[in-house]
Amino acid sequence: MTKAKAAPLPKNLTFEKALARLQEIVEELEDPEKGLETSLALFEEGVGLSRFCRGKIDEIQSRVEVVLKETPEGFATKELEAEGDADRDEDEEDETT
Repeated sequence: MTKAKAAPLPKNLTFEKALARLQEIVEELEDPEKGLETSLALFEEGVGLSRFCRGKIDEIQSRVEVVLKETPEGFATKELEAEGDADRDEDEEDETT
């Protein structure tokens, strides 16, 4: 059995285009009428796009870290709150006032 080689990603691929295609692939894979071979090909394409997106995120994160280190004033960062946490904090503030 020969292993199929994944198609190379387009040179002009952006994060946004890759993410949009990933969403299309998910929708296609949810179709129960897709055959096994078609589903496998879509899955392989999706894995490649997922790795591409992860690489872009890592690249951007590294660039942000460099900019923050080079900024003389520095920036303070904190964890983002989940939407439910922010609502809960507002409710707690209302109760104490």
